[in-house]
Parts: sequence; C-alpha cells; structure tokens
Amino acid sequence: MKFIIATNNAKKLVELERILAPLGINAVSQKEAGISLGDVEENGSTFKENSYIKAEAACKKTGLPAIADDSGICVDHLDGAPGIYSARFAGEEATDTDRNDLLLKKLDGVSERGAHYTCAITCVFPNGDSISVEGKCFGEIATEPDGEHGFGYDPIFLYEGKSFGNFPDEEKDKVSHRGIALRMMEKELKKYLEENNVNQ
Repeated sequence: MKFIIATNNAKKLVELERILAPLGINAVSQKEAGISLGDVEENGSTFKENSYIKAEAACKKTGLPAIADDSGICVDHLDGAPGIYSARFAGEEATDTDRNDLLLKKLDGVSERGAHYTCAITCVFPNGDSISVEGKCFGEIATEPDGEHGFGYDPIFLYEGKSFGNFPDEEKDKVSHRGIALRMMEKELKKYLEENNVNQ
C-alpha cells in the first residue's frame, strides 16, 4: 500500500521508511511524489496539531494516504522548550550543531537536566479519516555532544546514560520516541485497515 511521507527532512525520512517497511507500507517521499509542502504553515500549538496539518496537506495534494510526524525535544528546566520549536530553536538557517550548542549554553551550570523527546504521528486518509498517536522517550541532556549516529539533538540526549548519538539504528528504534509512536501507529493502522476492509 502506498503512503506519502510528508517531510523534507532526509534523515527523518530514512528513519520513517526503515520502520514502516516491515508493515508492508510503500513509503513515498514528497519529492518522489512530485509535490512540495513548502507553503504549508505549521501553526499548531501541539506536536499532534502540526503533524495533522502536514499529513492533511499531503493527502489533499496527492489523493493518497499521508503520514506526517512532528517531533522535538522538551527540556524540564526550560519549561518544555524548545518543544514544537525544536527545529527553529536557533533560527531558520541553523544547523543541528547550532541548535545543540544553544541548548547546551542555556543549560550551562544547570544540574537538573531532565528532558524528553516527543513524536506525534498522524495518518490522514482521502476519505477524511485520520489516526494520531504520540510517543515519548525520557532521558536527560548531556553536558557535551557525543556520537555520530542519529540527527537533531541525538548527540546531547542521554537515554539510560548513553547518548542517542551512540545508538545503532535498530537499537534506537526500540526505545526512541519515533519508534514508540510508529509501533502505536502500526497497531492503529492495522485495526483501521481491517475494520474498513482496505487491502494492504
């Protein structure tokens, strides 16, 4: 079954495709589908709202089921920031390194470094139906980057004392916010497809 994946983040696309493939889902990127969602404004106030906005837009443009995620890191000391602004935390043109450096600077000298990653995933179908799930992974912010794996804030996010930047892909998928959310989505998708007699 073909689904559009509504993201321009190449690394996120690879991660989504890797986890969706075993479900028998043929994940097609926006680029492969020949569409652009650059004009879609993510003006939701939650991860869930933003994931729905992106999925709905992709579904309307292609006529195919669309999956979108919105994710970010929420730091306790910063009252949940950067949250839904994680990708824009250091400005529109900032790199992952810029964002990590800024977050570490804001936590300089702070001992309580609790944080969690959140990932909301929404699937929107051409008939208007939608499914939304949310996964979280709890850990803390390191004092310096470590590891070359992953992307985003992974080098400074510690899960059980180990940086996500040091997790191999399969190991990370088992515990990550996105892995948790996708397994939840898998269950909900299977249930939806069976109840509506949709052939996979």
